[in-house]
Amino acid sequence: MDTIVRPCTAADRPALRELLPRVGEGSPSGRLWGHPESEADIYLFAYVDADPESVLLAESGGRLVGYLAGDLGAGALPAESVRMERAMREHRLMTRPATWGFFARAAMDGLGGFIRRRPSAGELTDPRWPAHLHVNLVPEARGTGAAEMLMRGWFERLREKGVPGCHLQTLVENGRAVRFFTRMGFRPHGPTPLVPGIRHDGRRLHQLTMVRET
Repeated sequence: MDTIVRPCTAADRPALRELLPRVGEGSPSGRLWGHPESEADIYLFAYVDADPESVLLAESGGRLVGYLAGDLGAGALPAESVRMERAMREHRLMTRPATWGFFARAAMDGLGGFIRRRPSAGELTDPRWPAHLHVNLVPEARGTGAAEMLMRGWFERLREKGVPGCHLQTLVENGRAVRFFTRMGFRPHGPTPLVPGIRHDGRRLHQLTMVRET
């Protein structure tokens, strides 16, 4: 079926809630600390609240199959640390047995990196690439061109708004994503630090920042 890309509206929230358990399925970053509601608040709905026109949806056969959550870098979106603190408080993540282990492991990873004087994972702040994005698809939409359509729509918005460049952060170990972003014109930038707390098949994972001029 043909795929269309369109901006997000307030009416899409229920459908996005239903979509979220399946996007990212099978990828190293498909699940973070095991609490989808708080993860969605930080990495999707905060973007919808800040600038819904920068959240693009992929729709096929009348149903959502993916999204791109973008930020133009104009200051409307709270910092990730602020969003994380809010979600931890509102969802009481430190009191949940299923999530407490993740944050304890993240603290140990952070301490280990500090002792070894290794760079830590974090946001990129650089006026050359002020915008950033997250993109996620359900498994059956991968390889259909939906992700490329979302990215092309995002690049068009950046040009319309006069934004000079964009960055994203993925995982070194997510080879499929790295190859796709490279094909879309992004290139690696900076170090590849350990991402505290996250594991995939028992392995530690590393942050890869990629940048692209508009």
